[in-house]
Amino acid sequence: MSTNFDFLQKEKQFETFADAAISAELVLPINPALCATACRTALEFAVKWMYSVDRSLTKPYDDKLVTLLGTEEFKDLMPSGMEPKLTYLRKIGNNATHNARGVSRDQAILALQNLHSFLDFVAYCYGTEYTEVSFNQSLLEPKAASEPIPAVPVVQPQPEELDFQTLLDENFPKRESLTAKRVEQLKRGYQVHPMDMTEAQTRKAYIDVMLQDVGWQRGPDWVAEYPIDGMHNRSGKGTADYVLLGDNGKPLAVIEAKKTSVNVERGRQQAKLYADFLEKKYGQRPIIFMTNGYETRIWNDKYYPERAVSGIYSKRDLEKEFNKMRDRKPLMAVQINEKISGRYYQKEAVQSVGDAFGERNRRRALLVMATGSGKTRTVISLTDVLIRYGWVKNLLFLADRNALVIQAKRAFHNQLPDLSLCNLTEGKEDANARAIFSTYQTMMNCIDSAFDEGGNRLFTPGHFDLIIIDEAHRSIYKKYQDIFNYFDALLVGLTATPKDEIDKNTYGIFDLESGVPTYGYELSQAVQDGYLVDFVSVETELKFMSKGIVYDELPPDEQEEYENTFVDEKGNLPGFIDASALNQWLFNEDTIRKALYTLMEHGQRVDYGEKIGKTIIFAKNHNHAEKILEIWNREFPNYPSHYAQVVDNYTKYAQSLIDDFSNKRKLPQIAISVDMLDTGIDVPEILNLVFFKKVMSRAKFWQMIGRGTRTCEKLIDGKDKKQFYIFDLCSNFAFFRLHAKGREAGIESTLQERTFNIHVEMIYKLQEIQFQTQDLKALRARMVAYIIAGIKELPRESFAVKQHLRTIDQYQSEEDFAALTYEKTLQIAEHIAPYIAPVKEPVSAARFDMLIYQMELALLSGKNSRRAKRDLQKKAEQLSKLGTIPEVARQRELLEKILQGDYLERAGVMEYESIRNNLRGLIGLIPESERVRYDTDFTDDILSIEWKESQLDNDDLANYKKKIDYYIRQHQDIPAVAKLKGNQPLTSEDIAMLEELLWSQLGTREQYDAQYGKTPLGELVRSIVGLDRKAAYEAFSQFLTDNRLDSRQMYFVRQIVNYIIKNGMMKDLSILQESPFIDQGGIGELFDDVTVFMALRAVIEGINRNAMVA
Repeated sequence: MSTNFDFLQKEKQFETFADAAISAELVLPINPALCATACRTALEFAVKWMYSVDRSLTKPYDDKLVTLLGTEEFKDLMPSGMEPKLTYLRKIGNNATHNARGVSRDQAILALQNLHSFLDFVAYCYGTEYTEVSFNQSLLEPKAASEPIPAVPVVQPQPEELDFQTLLDENFPKRESLTAKRVEQLKRGYQVHPMDMTEAQTRKAYIDVMLQDVGWQRGPDWVAEYPIDGMHNRSGKGTADYVLLGDNGKPLAVIEAKKTSVNVERGRQQAKLYADFLEKKYGQRPIIFMTNGYETRIWNDKYYPERAVSGIYSKRDLEKEFNKMRDRKPLMAVQINEKISGRYYQKEAVQSVGDAFGERNRRRALLVMATGSGKTRTVISLTDVLIRYGWVKNLLFLADRNALVIQAKRAFHNQLPDLSLCNLTEGKEDANARAIFSTYQTMMNCIDSAFDEGGNRLFTPGHFDLIIIDEAHRSIYKKYQDIFNYFDALLVGLTATPKDEIDKNTYGIFDLESGVPTYGYELSQAVQDGYLVDFVSVETELKFMSKGIVYDELPPDEQEEYENTFVDEKGNLPGFIDASALNQWLFNEDTIRKALYTLMEHGQRVDYGEKIGKTIIFAKNHNHAEKILEIWNREFPNYPSHYAQVVDNYTKYAQSLIDDFSNKRKLPQIAISVDMLDTGIDVPEILNLVFFKKVMSRAKFWQMIGRGTRTCEKLIDGKDKKQFYIFDLCSNFAFFRLHAKGREAGIESTLQERTFNIHVEMIYKLQEIQFQTQDLKALRARMVAYIIAGIKELPRESFAVKQHLRTIDQYQSEEDFAALTYEKTLQIAEHIAPYIAPVKEPVSAARFDMLIYQMELALLSGKNSRRAKRDLQKKAEQLSKLGTIPEVARQRELLEKILQGDYLERAGVMEYESIRNNLRGLIGLIPESERVRYDTDFTDDILSIEWKESQLDNDDLANYKKKIDYYIRQHQDIPAVAKLKGNQPLTSEDIAMLEELLWSQLGTREQYDAQYGKTPLGELVRSIVGLDRKAAYEAFSQFLTDNRLDSRQMYFVRQIVNYIIKNGMMKDLSILQESPFIDQGGIGELFDDVTVFMALRAVIEGINRNAMVA
């Protein structure tokens, strides 16, 4: 009897796996599961045979099939499109082993097709006389009754029957010749043929695997091709693709499957009619799923509109869903446990979420609650209500730090002692608990690695009924969106950021109107109610922190110290040190000394003035924190030795130190923190906060302020805590007055993601007609091969990758990159690049690759890459100093070329490729350079100390600000406003007119002071209208005439002009250390002659002065 695998018998060398493959096909009519298992066995035999005959494959640490298939060497050998087939063979074989009745004939046929495809590839690579043999599905058709059924051994060969080591030893002599044959064959290429099954059959088979992946087993609970009556067609009959049944025999779900090329909504009405029939027949309406294998939607049309989900629910999830539908009660006027949340606003918050989930049928809610107001208690109370009212069984609490996870779990345990809890960061032993607490990253890792007692995935898409996000904001959601897309659950976000300052995109995540959370209880209201305390800001301006260190302004003895410290090897001396350098790489002792004395002189005290109250100093970095502690110990030696302590990630047993700080009877009194105490610490005794660093994020700023807001009875000499002090040494309050929303940090992409994306961008550019030279076409082909290899290595079984398979499967072969569009590059960047695995090579080489690719892309795009070229020349210069190393010496000619003035300007893409290939392996020889640290003791000055009330109740102020902004923008023809926009000096009459306008017509002097502090009137108006472009260039005209600038310096000045045109002035010169100003070099690099920069600075200060009116 003929089979599709008979071609293997022509060559004796294939006997290791030929019989197993033939046997797999012969058992198909007897038992599909046995066929699937045999296909997996034949695959394993063939893979082990390949390892024994191919020199490029080395036996890994483990000879399990999943390990053999997963080595980099094996993946590199596989042609595009083969890996999904092998994964299917392995998984269907495993499923067949655990549940013989769960494998259909269609699945078994697909396994045979995939096995045939792989063995055809093996024969192509290693066969002596290869002839292509297509898979003939007619050979699988049931035989006539008169035909004898072939005798097939009931017991199939097992993987352990093959002695791998013996096979390796026997075939060792053949390795050289067969490897050479495979290499020669693959030079001609090999195309994986698509499967012969219809797309509908193929997709259905993959949907079966998706069901098995969440624990479904084919049998009485899983009915395929379920007959349906009452359809709107001639026969009145139809067939549901899948019906999933509960233990009671009633339908839990009906699944309408579509081809990948068909949108799932095409089956919506069809699925509804199926559900109608099943409900009428069984008295229970099933949940509807619609899927085409890539996209899946759930439609519980009794409660919710349809929505996208990551996959089909498990049986456990569906039964839980029906129990919830049976037991859940309306969430109107819920009974709240006052012992958990007795305060009025906490009860209002719980009821507001209840109304959103119940009456308004929402699935997401956002609670804005001030730090210290009891967010955790509120959400515990909400959980208690949702459990008692039948809406929630399992919940997930997510935070971004272990300390917050520990704190939340402890609070839940105290308030809901009967609820089973598990902290995933400490282990998965109790992962079947009802309440799971985890960091985002830990949960990302556990979704694919946590299994139940039956070996099935534990965290299935419907496992959780409620997910709580601590400090929800857009960047967290964007970074970990795969978690929220994977789990289909009610979502509650918590944040302490004031509602008017939350990014509108964050509201969008929770399907809310901007500025309108589900419930808000902010600090101002909490202070009025007496639940939290207000603060006073002590805004302290230190000269060096605001203006930097200027050589000419130092006394003679300190000028000598400055010269000895900062003169470089060529004798150059910078005219000033920018303020941004302080506490980064320059630590000035007197600056820290004055800050500490300000705290000790003005800070709130306890024990009748004997002790400074509990204080957190927010330091810029670890070195800064240690320097603060060093100065403290030197200046205050009479205090106990543990009075001040550093608490950061460098501290061993940091939690015990935090516990001591949290105890009012223990030291330290002063905690010097770097990030660790910004959030998640509850110490009511805190009386002073010291901001010794800039904070750009508004959300983080309010979290840090929240460390001091908690009330504390009888703290200060028997009196209750009424307020706390915030010592602001870095103008944070001034920054947020002018930039209400702050500047949120972006999400940093990984090196491998950036490298992958730049390959895609270059592939896109290299398809242009002017780049169709032989060398560049070959370069593009290599880059396409790199991209395809990266895509092939994606772990398709990962929950995160599965959510993007539709896109991933569109880029599996060279043909898919033949004509890339810009839209496709964006699609790849969003759906594929973030999941690319890290490169297994030195990071220094990968970074050098990235540097060269950036230059090549700039060249292809006709853009400038001067900064990258300087970086390359710097690296070449560093390598040239290592000429005693033979590998470096061999590249002497290339290094000298790079260091020549114009070589990099003349070089083309292929020359840069030559540089990359020749130097990438040497870059790691360059010693890691650390920024030189300077410790100085120049005399600093306290320029001002301003005490300001918090002005928390700011609704009127917000309206006042909006009114001023709108009025000034609409009336730029007012003489004083026009002068400010035109950079003209103001007269006393202009000043009086602005005072009348801003302090009388549009509001009051008190409102102005509360909103803008001591910001001069002209500075405010200029910040609103900006500076006229013509006036800006006129201001810099004389400077440009007096100084002959090169193109890089001109670029620097142009960026300053653009900034001032937009913002009106430039007070904070530290921004000159950031992009775009430094894109072509830093200040020290661009201005060898410091007098030129000082002249430029004078122009900036002149523009600022024209707006500085009182």
